[in-house]
Amino acid sequence: MARLIAETPFPKIFNDYADTQAADRVYLALLESIVAQQISTKAADAIFARFRALFPDNFPEANALLAKTTDELRSAGLSFQKIKYVQSVAEFAVRNPLDRIHLDAMTDEEIVQYLLPIKGVGRWTVEMVLMFVLGRPDIFPINDLIIRQRMIQAYPEQTKDLTGKALYKVLHQIADAWRPHRTTASRYLWRWKPVLTLRASKPLHFDRYFGFYLD
Repeated sequence: MARLIAETPFPKIFNDYADTQAADRVYLALLESIVAQQISTKAADAIFARFRALFPDNFPEANALLAKTTDELRSAGLSFQKIKYVQSVAEFAVRNPLDRIHLDAMTDEEIVQYLLPIKGVGRWTVEMVLMFVLGRPDIFPINDLIIRQRMIQAYPEQTKDLTGKALYKVLHQIADAWRPHRTTASRYLWRWKPVLTLRASKPLHFDRYFGFYLD
């Protein structure tokens, strides 16, 4: 990891929600994560902007969101499935607190389990919220494809020929050495651009890391 850090620019400060009240940041991040699923960043930004424009002050307050018709939400570019998902976020927010005071009292795993009942929200999404919105310092998003690819690239001897559970076990063991700073280590992995070849042959190429939480 020391070599990787030396080769990589310091991760940028994530401040996409700096102009949003702290109490609303998790709620807004969950909505944006759903809008961004399975589409390009450019398309997601455009749709989320149109979605927010449906509401006063560009803020989709939960009760106001639930009052919108399907046609109104469709006009922003949301699919029928994503409409159900953003409504699920709003329904959760009406019944359950999402403010920092409430969430800060929870452990990382407690927050994961707290938010997973929301339709359209999985562990990876919650981990991104933990890292980039709540600022939790020790998150290791092993289900992120790029994280796994970069770790295999950075630690070829430990990961050679491993797949499935065996690979996950070794990656966890490697990441254990980064505690309690696995969030920072993960952000370096995302930004790291390998330029060397592995033991023999061809240069490596990676897809650009996609997501509303991008460094």
